[in-house]
Amino acid sequence: MRRYVTVDVFTDERFRGNPLAVVLDAVGMQAIEMQQIAAEFGYSETTFVLPPTTAAHTAEVRIFTPTGEVPFAGHPNVGTAVVLAREWHAAGRELPATFLFEQKAGLVPVRIGQINGVPTSAELTAPEALSMGPTVSTEDAALSLGIDPSEVVVHTHAPTVASVGLPFLVVEINSIETLSRASGDLAAHRQVLQPIGTDGVYGYVRRQGTTELSARMFAPLDKVPEDPATGSATAATLALLATVEGMAGEHSWRVIQGEHMGRRSILRGRTLHAAGKLVSVHVGGHVVEVMRGTLCF
Repeated sequence: MRRYVTVDVFTDERFRGNPLAVVLDAVGMQAIEMQQIAAEFGYSETTFVLPPTTAAHTAEVRIFTPTGEVPFAGHPNVGTAVVLAREWHAAGRELPATFLFEQKAGLVPVRIGQINGVPTSAELTAPEALSMGPTVSTEDAALSLGIDPSEVVVHTHAPTVASVGLPFLVVEINSIETLSRASGDLAAHRQVLQPIGTDGVYGYVRRQGTTELSARMFAPLDKVPEDPATGSATAATLALLATVEGMAGEHSWRVIQGEHMGRRSILRGRTLHAAGKLVSVHVGGHVVEVMRGTLCF
């Protein structure tokens, strides 16, 4: 019998945000079992918590989509951190300010937020520096989002593959109305995304002159038609914007996602730029618990 907890991430209201299953006590589980469980839950990601390989770290956390393991993701880190922090709190264990999660993309620090001593939120630091991959034409970007090429914005950056641990095609869109019509077609994603080394497209609208975005992310290649909140894509996008715009110092960001799915999510971001380069990018938010149970094997 193995315990699990489900939570909604990037929200303070149940049945909003992005759902996540966290499987505790995952010692001895094989990758094929983890994959089967992730497919059974059917969430965009499921995490499996294992003892760390280094004593100074908090845990090894493996992350699975319904179709495969990923090296890093946003809402799984935020949600898993709050679940573990609450487990520690209930057991009377002293909480560190920051958990350190071992993942395939590297070491992921996650800072815990508390209200009246109870863990309620978390903020991750992306494990990798920004890397920028291929760019695509406005026609291909539009095809991947089901919109017209004239609705793709290229003033700040071309449609670009960006990653701070997991790659996404990042596309700026001209309006909220266009964003509301966007969609992810499987055949289009096979045509556009697979050749450039990613399986998700992140379309966003930026409110003029602000650090506020509205976004949608589609990944039907991963059997995720749309994701309610995508911390890894958000982090990559904020890192991209801070870099191409040369945003000196520290900047706070607010990103709204999931509204078109009835699962409104609020992602809080921070970028830190110093000495002419991006030093770090962070994404965080609130987490609410939904269910607890056991796996029957």
